[in-house]
Parts: sequence; structure tokens; C-alpha cells
Amino acid sequence: MKLLHGLIPALSLLLVAESTATPAEADRIRKSWESAAESWTLANRAATTPEAKAAALAARPDPLRYARQMWQVISPSLSKDWTLDPAAWFLNFTRSLTITNADGSVAPAFTQENAAIRKAVATHHMQSPNLTPMCMALARNQDPGTLSILEKIQSSHPDTKVQGVAALAAALVIKSLGDDAEPMRKRLTHLRKAIIQSSDVKIGDTTVAQIAEDELYIIRNLTKGRIAPNLVGTDAASRPITLDSTKGKVTMLLFWNTEMPESDRVLEITNNTLRKFKGRPFTVIGVNHDPLAKLRTLEADEVTNWKNFSDPEMKLAREYRINVLPQVLVLDGERKIHYFGAPGSFAEITAEALLSETK
Repeated sequence: MKLLHGLIPALSLLLVAESTATPAEADRIRKSWESAAESWTLANRAATTPEAKAAALAARPDPLRYARQMWQVISPSLSKDWTLDPAAWFLNFTRSLTITNADGSVAPAFTQENAAIRKAVATHHMQSPNLTPMCMALARNQDPGTLSILEKIQSSHPDTKVQGVAALAAALVIKSLGDDAEPMRKRLTHLRKAIIQSSDVKIGDTTVAQIAEDELYIIRNLTKGRIAPNLVGTDAASRPITLDSTKGKVTMLLFWNTEMPESDRVLEITNNTLRKFKGRPFTVIGVNHDPLAKLRTLEADEVTNWKNFSDPEMKLAREYRINVLPQVLVLDGERKIHYFGAPGSFAEITAEALLSETK
């Protein structure tokens, strides 16, 4: 009888969890986040006084809370096909989220949860007709174990269009492995398959063909060793500014805005890098996608200590095929590309290596 009494509460909790694990509940959480984020963005843009800015910052919705809610809904049912779309959303949503450990160190959030999603895909969903969003989410997540899953889908899935999407996703993962001959060969092979088999498949607001064409442009113009295209635009004061004005300096070119994931941390990292290399032939130049008035406020408040192109319509970002923020390139004094990826330690190490060569 005591055992029965102990089982009843546990069974009740399980039934409650199962009752909330529905596509409708997952969709409600996603829409709730979108509504909260949109409201905060409008309030943040409208804030002009220090008090209003502080109030807007304090009211920023917590993405960790929404991620935890989504995980609670999908985790009991990862073997079911309906979870593929919300699980793909979860991977995309948590990609840049971090947590601060007790010792003050910063670590990626939800690593175990993301691993559980990858395992569920590999175990239960390799033949699912609904893999397109998941393939792209896996590619953006950039986990080392992702490539084997995507390559298996692109070689053995019964639908050739899903194969093509997986091939595109695999090409995006291989992109992170560098620009040596063998990774480049595989990357081009996968891109070719994606274009042939899935060119018209929709990926959000774009298509497989457009993404593949952008990747081919990046290979031709924006890979390591290429000369970065010059950028011509205006700064926060509407004065002309060009990228080639940094000639002779190691340059960190940062594409960013204040609404990107972990924006405060990215700004802190970049400001620290600028201070670290002070007095050396090094500079940071930003391409900012906030409204011009917002950029002017950021610079006046010394939130940024570097020059910025004002690019609210992302015209300059499109020249570099930037679709995800933040992104950074490290260029030598002749604008040759030595790094293209996320801000952080790899970018800083690349800059430091280039500076050591200029001594």
C-alpha cells in the first residue's frame, strides 16, 4: 500500500507532463516569445533617456525561461514526429545562449538537451519526411556529431529533396572545418547535390538555391586568403567611411546589432580585445544594423569604442552574405581574410598571430 501511495503522485506528474506535450503548446510558447521580443524591441528603440533605457533593459524578456518551457513540452516526446519542428526551433533559439557558472566562467546553455535532440533524430527520425527544418537547425548548431547524421540523411533518405536539404546542411557544417582542399571538395560536392535535387525547397524566407548560391559566392570571395571586398558607406554622423581606410592595420570587422543573441557579451568581448591591442596596429570597425538614432546613442554613451558603418537595412551585410548575427572577420593590413566566424577566442587568437608577424 505504501508503494502504491508513492506511485500515485509520480504517475500524476507524468500524466500532467504528457498532457502539456502537444504541438499546440509548443506553438504557444514560440508565439509568446515572439510577441515578448517584439514588444521589447519596440520599447528599446523608443527609449531616449537614461531612465527609459534602464527600464527597457530591465524588462528584456529572458530567453532561458522560454527555452526551458519549450524543453519541458518537447522532451517527453522526442521520439514523436511532431516534435521535429519545435525541436529545430529549440536548437536555433539556444544556439547562442550561455550560462554563468559559480566560478564566473561562461558556458553554452542546454548542451545536454541539444545532444538529446541529436540522439532522437539519429534514433527515430532518419526517414521522416519532415526533416527540412531540423537539418538546417543541426547545421547552424555546429556540433561535431552533426555531420555524420546529415551525411547519412543525404545519402539514404527516401526523398531526394530531403537528401538535397541535408546535403546543403552538411556543406554548412563542413564550412567550419576550414578552407583546405579536402573540406572544400566535400563542401562543393554537397552544394552541387543541393542545387540539383532541392533548388526550389523553401527554407524560411529563402530557398535552397539562394543559400547554395550565397555559399558559392563566399567560397569565391570570402574564404581564408581572399581579399575582403571593400565596403563603402556612412558612419553614425553620416560621414563617408570605407573599409580600405584601415589599410596597414590588422582589422576586426564586426557585423552586429543590439538585438542579436548575447549582444552585451559580444560588445564586452570586442571592447576587451580593443583594449588588449591598444597601441598596436589593430582596429575594430563595426557594421551596425540598428536604426541610425540608436547607433548614435550607443556611440555617445561609449557602449562601443570603435567606428561603425550605419547599415540599418543590412545592405552592406548582404554584400558579405551575412544572415546570422554576430559575425566577425579578421583581416590583415592588405584586407586578406584570415578568419570568418563567430566573435570570441578564435578571432582574438587570429588577430594576435597577425600582430606578432608585424613586429
